[in-house]
Amino acid sequence: MIRRIAISLAVAAAFLVAAASCQPASDPVDYEATVVPKSSVADSDDGFTYVTVTAKGEWSIELQYPSEGPRDWAVMDPASGNGNKTDARIRYSQNEEDASRTVTLVLLSGGKQVHSAVFTQNGQAPKPSTPDGYDTTTAGWLELPETKAGDGCVFLPHDMEGKKYLNKAQSGVRNWSCYWCYDEHLSQWVAYPLNTSLAGNQKFDYLWGFDPLLPSSMQPNITQHSYGGYGFDGKKWNRGHQLPRADRQVTQKSVASTCYPTNMTPQDGSFNSGIWVNLENAVRNFAGRSDTLYVVTGCMWNESKKYTQPYSDTQFAVKVPNAYFKALLFRSIYNPSGKYYIYADETKGFMAVAYYIPHDTSISGKPYNDYQITVDRLEEITGIDFFVNLPGQIGEDLARKVESEVASFWK
Repeated sequence: MIRRIAISLAVAAAFLVAAASCQPASDPVDYEATVVPKSSVADSDDGFTYVTVTAKGEWSIELQYPSEGPRDWAVMDPASGNGNKTDARIRYSQNEEDASRTVTLVLLSGGKQVHSAVFTQNGQAPKPSTPDGYDTTTAGWLELPETKAGDGCVFLPHDMEGKKYLNKAQSGVRNWSCYWCYDEHLSQWVAYPLNTSLAGNQKFDYLWGFDPLLPSSMQPNITQHSYGGYGFDGKKWNRGHQLPRADRQVTQKSVASTCYPTNMTPQDGSFNSGIWVNLENAVRNFAGRSDTLYVVTGCMWNESKKYTQPYSDTQFAVKVPNAYFKALLFRSIYNPSGKYYIYADETKGFMAVAYYIPHDTSISGKPYNDYQITVDRLEEITGIDFFVNLPGQIGEDLARKVESEVASFWK
């Protein structure tokens, strides 16, 4: 009897073991778990994008590549964790091919696949070159700084409709030019002529869009919102114009051209609405007293380690400038009856000034004249040769005099 009971218990135990082996390895997940890259598309350069994981308990992420195509070009950091995590990263190497490539991020939680997301890295896009005859020295326009071959930037001249400026006969009035740097997705400078007629006085809406002179895939998508992340003042970065909208209130198209990503930088709101807007207003006042004021506005990012955060539909994180600058070249009105210039007659009506301002909220309320310097000094700081066509207008000696002095007019 005892032996029969023992055999029955052994059989029951074996049945329970067999039954247990047929059960899932762990309980099913009864909550929503997700894996979401902050940017689902990246350019061809090596880098990383943040990945947000929403999960309860332990999780892991597997990278699954298509059956055909390159493999092992991306890695998760970290590849596993516990609970929610907002700063995981997918790191990727440079894509040296023309074709794009994809990888699927598969989130495993509770022993099962619960969510996935596709990440794409673009291939090598062809970079448009500067059109023949449109480098800054042969164009001859007084507002233009020097450009340098092979520095990773391209010179893009715009007309009043935002298209490529060809010449006066074909494109009408020259609008603005920029020096677009591919790696940082920013223009190092924007240059333009300014006077009362070019500024205009009508009121038009903002119309955000991509610059037609560049593939949209090369530009940060800020057409529906500002740059991601938060500025020094704790608010979202402003879309900071280099050429202000108020300097082109002529037509709706001329205003729309100022809203391209090629004219924008991520700018702190307090800085933008403080010292920077005060300087922009002063520039318009200077222009109102001139025949033409030639303006170069730009930014420096050499000392910056801060980037914006890309939205899920935005291709790029953009470096936040550590400083901004303006270089102004004033051309005086000529009075033919008296045969003299209203200002700066000794330099044939030209005078210049520059400003170099740290991108810092703490100085937002300070006077912009605290940061006033000569153009020569700005060239030393930035390494940029400004107003390269001025010597051809007034001669080398007078051009050096203009760029080495700050006249009382600017005070």
